[in-house]
Amino acid sequence: MVLFRRLLGDVLRGARMQRGMTLRELSAEARVSLGYISEIERGQKEASSELLASLCQAMDLPLSDVLRDVADAVALEETALEQVAVARTPLAAARRAGDVVASAA
Repeated sequence: MVLFRRLLGDVLRGARMQRGMTLRELSAEARVSLGYISEIERGQKEASSELLASLCQAMDLPLSDVLRDVADAVALEETALEQVAVARTPLAAARRAGDVVASAA
């Protein structure tokens, strides 16, 4: 299962670190508690749209960039999960093992 809040947290942490900001600096600039930002970055809390806008503004980062990066991360995880699911099917397992798979058609 893909967790949006975890991927959002990863993107926000990456953006903060890329800008060389500490949690304390971001907290002061965004006027959001340090602990809450930490929980968001770790994917433990959901960020409201208002809070997300405040964090993005504090990092001088367009919200659309954050959402695009999260959407890309979701797509990558979904693709990886689909590949794992396909690889677990009996037909795929037989093909990997080199077994001959006959069709009744």
